[in-house]
Amino acid sequence: MSDRRIAARYAKPLLELAEKQKVLKNVKEDFDSFVLICKENREFSLMLKSPTVPHFKKTDILKKAFGGRYNDLTVQAFDLITRKNRESMLESIANEFIHLYNVKQGMTEASVTTTFKLDASTKKSFEKLAKDITGKEPILSEIVNQDILGGYILKLGDKQIDDSVKGQLNNLKLNFSN
Repeated sequence: MSDRRIAARYAKPLLELAEKQKVLKNVKEDFDSFVLICKENREFSLMLKSPTVPHFKKTDILKKAFGGRYNDLTVQAFDLITRKNRESMLESIANEFIHLYNVKQGMTEASVTTTFKLDASTKKSFEKLAKDITGKEPILSEIVNQDILGGYILKLGDKQIDDSVKGQLNNLKLNFSN
């Protein structure tokens, strides 16, 4: 079974339970924080995925690290996930929860790749473009990549608008080869 399907099996009922208990926003903030911790702290992320660290030890670490700081439902979810030996999937489950939350709130995830960091007005322009295309409020992430030479690449789910210099050069190359 794919990681995304496994993550969805845990994230979807957790989202519904959080909504029922009226702590949805708190749990989402907990998962935002958890994903950030996993990205910034490689050792923590590796510990969760390590088969040599016993499950009860991981549960204890998660309770000590997040108990009292995170919502009780989030800590209970961490406990359940580790008891089911799925702690290596915690980051994926958190990401899937955030994705499902965004869909539920009518938002869409978008990313823009440019050769420079976007200023506020340029970012607003890309957000407006994404909103015009999808009809949903975008959550825009920025990627800086010098390899595209100039222009931008806007990704909206399974759609992509490639208006980069590198993309245009590749199109020319393809047209000349035909």
